Amino acid sequence: MLQVSKSFLGTGWKFPPSFDKEQQSIALVSEEQDIRESLFILLSTRPGERVMRPDYGCDLQAFVFENINATNLNFLKKIISRSVRYFEPRIDLDDIALNLDRIDEGQLLISLHYRVRTTNARSNIVFPFYLQEGTEVRLYQAS
Repeated sequence: MLQVSKSFLGTGWKFPPSFDKEQQSIALVSEEQDIRESLFILLSTRPGERVMRPDYGCDLQAFVFENINATNLNFLKKIISRSVRYFEPRIDLDDIALNLDRIDEGQLLISLHYRVRTTNARSNIVFPFYLQEGTEVRLYQAS
């Protein structure tokens, strides 16, 4: 069987950045894993956070502490779709599914179903978005 090189999909830093002790270098990912890492970085980055790319990111943080209703969920899908289509040209986004099963715990699971353009391989990721940050924070009281 003919082995096809997928090096055209790219290589990038593993997210979160770490070091490979064996190679004595920064840990890298390639091919489809690089696309998954890029999507996590995109969804985790606020617009304006990157110095040389102020437009890069997906403004999910605007939804922290917001009411979960049909309007906000549709707007959230629109923001994600626009960001992925603009900043990740290696894929075609097929669907965005929002799982509300853990909403009482303050977590919204965002599933991106996509197809890698050059290989036509289908894949998906699930991004956990926390609607209430710091829910396990306890106040320290001096005695």
